[in-house]
Amino acid sequence: MRVRPCLKCLAGCFLSIAIVSVSSALYAQHLPTPQEQMRIDEAIANHIGDVPDNAGPLAKHLSPKLTPKAVETAIRKVGDWQLQRSQSYFGNEWTWSVLYTGFMAASNATGDSKYSDAMLEVGRKFDWRLRSHLPNADDQSIGQTYTELYMQKQNQDMIAGTRTELDDLIAHENDPAPRIPWWWCDALFMAPPLWSRMNAITHDGKYLDYIDREWWKTSDLLYDRQEHLYFRDATYLNKTEPNGKKMFWSRGNGWVLAGFARLLQYFPKDDPRREKYVQQYREMAAKLITLQGKDGLWRSGLLDPDYYGLPENSGSALIAYGLAYGVNDGILDPKVYTPAVKHAWKGLLSYVYADGRLGCIQQVGAAPSFYKPTSSFIFGVGGFLLAGSEIDRMAKSQKSNCYMK
Repeated sequence: MRVRPCLKCLAGCFLSIAIVSVSSALYAQHLPTPQEQMRIDEAIANHIGDVPDNAGPLAKHLSPKLTPKAVETAIRKVGDWQLQRSQSYFGNEWTWSVLYTGFMAASNATGDSKYSDAMLEVGRKFDWRLRSHLPNADDQSIGQTYTELYMQKQNQDMIAGTRTELDDLIAHENDPAPRIPWWWCDALFMAPPLWSRMNAITHDGKYLDYIDREWWKTSDLLYDRQEHLYFRDATYLNKTEPNGKKMFWSRGNGWVLAGFARLLQYFPKDDPRREKYVQQYREMAAKLITLQGKDGLWRSGLLDPDYYGLPENSGSALIAYGLAYGVNDGILDPKVYTPAVKHAWKGLLSYVYADGRLGCIQQVGAAPSFYKPTSSFIFGVGGFLLAGSEIDRMAKSQKSNCYMK
């Protein structure tokens, strides 16, 4: 009579140990790898983000309602936190450039010039120059902010250096190169929106011509016509997730969808080439809403969400921005996409901390990865502010009101 209970206890102990061991192993593999931790440490040293053990409580009073007041409250909370932390460290790398696009959008949404005034400081700090001569897409990205400030101030000094560099790139377009200029999908956010803005300023069609030549080279290389998603670069064409499905990175596809939005914003509507971009943009949007999580957000690996427990908020914010822009611009059906945008916004707000930190942002990388809930980086905040600006625009639109109740 005594043996059976003891055996049961012993079996229960072994089972408990096994469960704990499996859980520990799963938890361990979902922490950043040593290589990823090196990127995190480097980012912290460069003041582009951090990962505290304790970021304090989450914000309690942010409303997910799609009203201008509620949306702008969230924009200000996150934007003010980031501006206060970052302003003394402003740089000209792509990580900063993405944040700057968000600050410009935040200023337009809220009507508060402090964000765009801070961007004037950036332009002066770097003498209105791009980061390098004959710059790659990442080093071109800061020019998006220069051109937007020029549109406000009409000061030629703000764009003269950028225009010279773009013209030089065209002049060297046929120089031998080991690969196409926009060989990684992120580049479609970093560069084409600058070229379309330069076209809008100068009305010189050579800038749109350059986009049209280079975008479709990238598309032919990286766009999966069955999945309607972009591989990060050619090294990922045959890589798979643990579940055996193709590896598509949420932030990478967020870069592309947001790149479409920022490109089309200044791509002439009477240009017959525009429709080809719109078609691919719609294909991606239709695919991405099928991959949206129950919490409204997207995981780092789009086709293996169960393997990535936490949502990834830089990719989620960029996707939300791209979808919201499509609704606002009449490209995407509001009946289909407004609920997805609303769901994404609610999800993003659930990861804003009481002080304004936006968490669950994957560190610099090139593929699906792991991070802690407190992880916050400036490019993800830039994506959040972009999303907030279009969601604010949506909230102000009478056309959308009937879909937000």
